[in-house]
Amino acid sequence: MKYLIVGLGNIGDEYRDTRHNIGFKVLDAFAEASNTSFSTERYGDIARMRLKNKQLILLKPSTFMNLSGNAVRYWVDKESIDSDNILVIVDDLALPFGAIRLKPKGSDAGHNGLKNIAQMLGTDEYPRLRFGIGNDFPRGRQIEYVLGTFSVDERQKLPVRIDVAIDAIKTFCLAGIQTAMCDFNNK
Repeated sequence: MKYLIVGLGNIGDEYRDTRHNIGFKVLDAFAEASNTSFSTERYGDIARMRLKNKQLILLKPSTFMNLSGNAVRYWVDKESIDSDNILVIVDDLALPFGAIRLKPKGSDAGHNGLKNIAQMLGTDEYPRLRFGIGNDFPRGRQIEYVLGTFSVDERQKLPVRIDVAIDAIKTFCLAGIQTAMCDFNNK
């Protein structure tokens, strides 16, 4: 069984350590912990791995955040992956820093990457893992905050929270979205 695990982010050094790139950071850590690496392929960087009897395709789109749907649709079609076997990792301002929320489907909640994926797939019924980045910014400064770097305190705590996200991805692939939600939401 194949799974497409998509980490959302923006390409380029200027975005590398921003809050908006948490999807890339999670997949980078997952690939490193699994002793695999990414190679540049069509519409993004791809890493392939096995998790027990599951085949995982990790995708970091190179289409920039707001056009992520192009990459997701291409790889879903190319690999014949069912929408239930997609997991999109995305930053979330509505969640406290490091909080994890898995959902089997849902709205884009104003996130342009999710909006574009739903447009390109023709549905918003695909699982997602929302990674909380907090919302400690002055009014009118949301874009600066999202495209800013984590605080020193957050950077110290980030590896542990990324490990939790990786465990949630593994549970999603091995036991399904419902079990992953029960095990990791509010953890």
